[in-house]
Amino acid sequence: MPLITILIPCYNEEQSLPALYEALCTICNPLQEVSSSNICEGITPPHQDSYSFEFLFINDGSIDDTLSIIKTLRTQDERVCYVDLSRNFGKENAMLAGFDFAKGDAVIIMDADLQHPPTLIPEMLRIWNNGEVQDVYARRKTRGHEPWLRKQFSLLFYRILDHATRFNVLQNVGDFRLLDKQAIYALRRLRETERYTKGMYCWIGFRKQEIEFEQQDRIAGNSKWNFISLLNLAIEGIISFTTAPLRLATYLGMLTALGAFVYGLYYFIKALFVGDPVAGFPTLIIVILLLGGIQLITIGIIGEYLGRIFNEVKHRPVYLAQEYNGERQYSIQDK
Repeated sequence: MPLITILIPCYNEEQSLPALYEALCTICNPLQEVSSSNICEGITPPHQDSYSFEFLFINDGSIDDTLSIIKTLRTQDERVCYVDLSRNFGKENAMLAGFDFAKGDAVIIMDADLQHPPTLIPEMLRIWNNGEVQDVYARRKTRGHEPWLRKQFSLLFYRILDHATRFNVLQNVGDFRLLDKQAIYALRRLRETERYTKGMYCWIGFRKQEIEFEQQDRIAGNSKWNFISLLNLAIEGIISFTTAPLRLATYLGMLTALGAFVYGLYYFIKALFVGDPVAGFPTLIIVILLLGGIQLITIGIIGEYLGRIFNEVKHRPVYLAQEYNGERQYSIQDK
């Protein structure tokens, strides 16, 4: 009987967890009960009806009662498992912890706020059972009550990333997906500190299939992603998967140098043959500000890459887990 891990990163989700657990039970219990009843009656169930489940919660340094609620759920249901990180490492790193600790033959990643509807789980499993795909990803048909400006920036980011990288980046696709064990093993090997998991899903390849869903609104609490955090994630995604900004800085420098040469040649010829004096102060200030601005932008781009090199060469662990299902952790999971 295949074991399915449902991976749920959590950060201050105390209000959402009871409803999420109830929704998961509503979807998963019938799948288990069908297979169990068939086995008791001596009937061999078909493969697509035979599942066991693991609800793996990753507590990413929550400061509310998230961990207490998860522990209470575990006393009621042995399918509930949890990893308690030593502090808030961010969702991207929390998902890597989930990949490390997941025991399932397939892993379904979803948010704790029920924006990802658990009703898609049976369809994901049906597609995965065909044995032809390792990644069943969910594409948003709508983005809920997301602000218009934020939606436009998101679409612009995906277009930029898709044109800058050498692999296809899926638009309107997040972390809500089913990954086969083969894909999970591949993701475990990617241990970089500065992570953009949505790009990693595409980078590792494997056969994929799409399903669509209507993104729901949060049932409780507030989103942990503000404009600044989303902007940082976008910068991380671009810099992690392409050197296009560095090449753009090179082209910009060459174009500026060419423009400066043509500009200087124009005034030289004008002063030589026409005798028109060169406008000094305004021209000089404009050129200095233009060149200074381009230099600062270029240095900033180089600094972004150098900062990530600095973080990577320290070889610090991506996360630290202090507890797994009530047992203290003393070593880093690096399978």
